[in-house]
Amino acid sequence: MEIICVLIVPIIFFGDLWLKNRVEKGLSVRGNKKERALLGGRLLLRRHHNRGAILNTGEKKRPVVAAVSLLLTAALVPVFLFSLGRRGNRLLRLGLALLLGGAFSNTYDRLKRKYVVDYLSFGVKWKWFRSIVFNVSDFCIIIGALLAALGYCLG
Repeated sequence: MEIICVLIVPIIFFGDLWLKNRVEKGLSVRGNKKERALLGGRLLLRRHHNRGAILNTGEKKRPVVAAVSLLLTAALVPVFLFSLGRRGNRLLRLGLALLLGGAFSNTYDRLKRKYVVDYLSFGVKWKWFRSIVFNVSDFCIIIGALLAALGYCLG
């Protein structure tokens, strides 16, 4: 299980990086947002540049957001490595692997591009939710944090 968790991190990083690069190059430009319907409109493929953190929070303080992202990601690395040396608690390790893979990807974007490429929205009737744009790393961070917390509480 440890090797799987170690492999999850680069798979998420490089997989999401590939998707972000495809979205950056592949969607036609219409203002700052680009859009294509998938799965009968249930998912929307969009190109959005998130210059802050969650929901563009802190977009006017990008260097601070990038520094906090880098510090939190760096702090997560030894926690993940420490979890690999311990027996049991696979749920915690899996959660940390997902969390770290997503954190590496979004932090890389913040440092390299100066924004995070988001590209998925849900085609729902609620405009406020429909307007939120995610990427695979965001889902990995959310699911990873939930699994890590659950694994920690159960372990």
